[in-house]
Amino acid sequence: MSRERFNAYRIMWLFCLFDLPTNTKAQRKRACEFRKKLLEDGYDMMQYSVYKRFCGSNEACEVHIKRIKLWLPAEGKVSILKFTDKQFGQIESFEGAIPAKKEKQPSQLEFF
Repeated sequence: MSRERFNAYRIMWLFCLFDLPTNTKAQRKRACEFRKKLLEDGYDMMQYSVYKRFCGSNEACEVHIKRIKLWLPAEGKVSILKFTDKQFGQIESFEGAIPAKKEKQPSQLEFF
């Protein structure tokens, strides 16, 4: 098995999808704090309330999942999804009817 093929199945992407209430000032503040924590932890906004993060391994994903669980607001819905790099590469995105450019995988540093 080639090294590149192995990495495509080992490297992970973590998605955090959420629908948090924003009816009151306090709810909006909690939703904003949750988004801010995701950004500070290295997530990028893919769409509103859909954030993604590159992880070098499943173990790294687990660390970030634990963090999200610590930050969960008392109200609302949060879902966490894990994808291999191979699966992430098969996502089809569109801006209107035009296919969006594929996202480039972040460079990975390897130590032997």
